[in-house]
Amino acid sequence: MNHRIKDIELLRGIAVLFVLFEHTRFNLIGQPGEIFAYAYSHFGFWTGVDLFFVISGFVIARDLIPRLNRTEDRQGFFSVAIRFWIRRAWRLWPSAWLWLALLLLAAVAFKKSGIFGSLQANLDGTLAGFLNYANFRLMYKFGFEELGPAFPYWSLSLEEQFYLLLPIIAFVCRRWISGVLIVLVVLQFFALRNHSLLLMQTRSDALLLGVLLAIWSAHRGYRRLEPIFLQKRHWVRFALLAILVAGLAVIGTEQPENFRYRVGVVALISAALVWIASYDADYLMPDNPLKRVLLWIGSRSYALYLTHMPAYLMSRQIWYWITPAGTVFDQTYNLRLILTAAVLVIAFSEINYRFIEVPLRARGKKIVDRMGERQLQFQT
Repeated sequence: MNHRIKDIELLRGIAVLFVLFEHTRFNLIGQPGEIFAYAYSHFGFWTGVDLFFVISGFVIARDLIPRLNRTEDRQGFFSVAIRFWIRRAWRLWPSAWLWLALLLLAAVAFKKSGIFGSLQANLDGTLAGFLNYANFRLMYKFGFEELGPAFPYWSLSLEEQFYLLLPIIAFVCRRWISGVLIVLVVLQFFALRNHSLLLMQTRSDALLLGVLLAIWSAHRGYRRLEPIFLQKRHWVRFALLAILVAGLAVIGTEQPENFRYRVGVVALISAALVWIASYDADYLMPDNPLKRVLLWIGSRSYALYLTHMPAYLMSRQIWYWITPAGTVFDQTYNLRLILTAAVLVIAFSEINYRFIEVPLRARGKKIVDRMGERQLQFQT
């Protein structure tokens, strides 16, 4: 069940590129040129987060839900749930804490430029990210107080809250879980989320759709609806991927902000992409150099998510040092800022992936495996 599906990794790459581009606004590029101004006004790349959510729900639930379903009592449930939580903590938390600490350190070290924000905002953001309530912090402070560079941690906090509850819901609901999750998705789809920060910062429909897709993938109907017509039509694969990805970007723009159901539609488009990818048959894109690049990006998606804000701000800090005092970073500096940030993002993410993320993920797996061995010995 730990097999990585190439098309899922492809979607991870696209999702993180959406997020990286969305966050260049204000954080890296202060005065956009014509191209960036057009992109910012005609596309909304925040939708990459919801694509991430569907991917996350599918990948995690296709392993977790069957394990929970095999448990027969409370003891068995807690054994599976605790091991899941431990592996997830080792996989995610050390990297997240490291970059929170580095952002806080940078705010102190580079206080003169103010590029990394105030110390108070960084302290607040660090605490919120560390304790996984960053989504609620964003909800209460957005538009009123400085958020600081740790604001992207809101989505990680939301996921951690979701995966704390999911095993409990799965155990309590048992065979009714699909129905319960469908009701939760429908309720959120028709909710007025465009005008509610609470509903936006606690949205779970994309995560739930990923879980539902994972549950459905174990049933016959899933195979009957496999899009096998894509097997020999490479151009159709590219066209379908382009249309769906473009749909995410277009519907995320500010222009249809009064469209009541746009957040739900974003979740549904994301679910459609993950559904096509889930068959592990390269239905979204055949093997080619572009796909290999996107697969590399997808494999480092978590590291890129954590390191892009430090890289963007460090790029600005470097050019703050290089240029004369009082320099206004207008659009003529955008290319230099972007290239510097790109180098830093790649370097930071690769270091994090190789020396922190992968070793600690393996460490968490060993701990969980030992727990399973001790439990087996106890039972026998």
